[in-house]
Amino acid sequence: MAATLLSDVIVPEVFTNYIQERTAEKSAFFNSGIVSQDPEIDQQLSGGGKIIKMPFFKDLDDNDQVRQSDTSITVNSISTGQDEARLHARAGAWGAEDLSAELSGDDPMQAIGNRVADWWDRKLQAILISTLKGVFADNSSNDSGDLILDQTISGAEALTDSALISGPNILDAKQLLGDSKEKLTAIAMHSQLHTRLQKNDLIDRIPDSDQDVGWGMYMGHTVIVDDNCPRSASGADNASYEYTSYLFGQGAIGYGEVNPKTPTETDRKAEDDEDRLFNRRNFLLHPRGIAWQEDSIANDFPTNTELEQAGEWDRVYEKKNIRLVKLVTNG
Repeated sequence: MAATLLSDVIVPEVFTNYIQERTAEKSAFFNSGIVSQDPEIDQQLSGGGKIIKMPFFKDLDDNDQVRQSDTSITVNSISTGQDEARLHARAGAWGAEDLSAELSGDDPMQAIGNRVADWWDRKLQAILISTLKGVFADNSSNDSGDLILDQTISGAEALTDSALISGPNILDAKQLLGDSKEKLTAIAMHSQLHTRLQKNDLIDRIPDSDQDVGWGMYMGHTVIVDDNCPRSASGADNASYEYTSYLFGQGAIGYGEVNPKTPTETDRKAEDDEDRLFNRRNFLLHPRGIAWQEDSIANDFPTNTELEQAGEWDRVYEKKNIRLVKLVTNG
């Protein structure tokens, strides 16, 4: 019997749509509502270009006027601003040895597709975390860190509960948005912090809830666990690490996708007895209200390291309209 080749089980058009759908289904960030598909972004992407411009109206902030006899009412204008998002172009390629174990499944395309979808889910989350690093580096440099709460100890201070992940610290971080704090509905954290909360019996499991995407709930917030959330060595004598957690509001991250010229293809390298699969995606993963600056990108598309640079971002929304807050603790 002839060997089953990737080209026998993968129809490129079907596979491309399947991967996009499965990646979104598997993603905790999509399922929690933090990342939302934006039809306007999709429409703009179809027109080509690496940078998508999204103009918006600013809030009315003029003072009201006391009416007086024989006094005209001053007519004010509404101001506009512009958000900008950067296109990402990423790809993955795999040889038959990586996929051969999956070909024994009842549905080879589904088996391969699930593995590739898992891979894309991890890569999109890594891109998002790198983006957040850059966004908050800009916030620290240019906005006095007004969306960052750092509760870590320094020097020889004793490690106390006030420096650890806790309800009070999360509430204080939310308070950075003032009366807009209730927009924040989810928190992404390192697995070590999640374990601490579990040990303290503070994680609520609500399996049938749309808000519980697999890691439970904490103080009514959807919990997302991702070890890409920054963990760095602490400079304090009594603490080993500093952990960064991120609080999000619904739709804080806009997403759009447009297919490249050849999203999916298979290839046979006969001299090496190797079957190969290529999958390409062009997409936006953009923090709403933080405009891309195209400051120092070396090549056609930004790398994760470049996304982390403060100079690539600038806040254009008013602070209370940003649905992102950063919390730094020692555990």
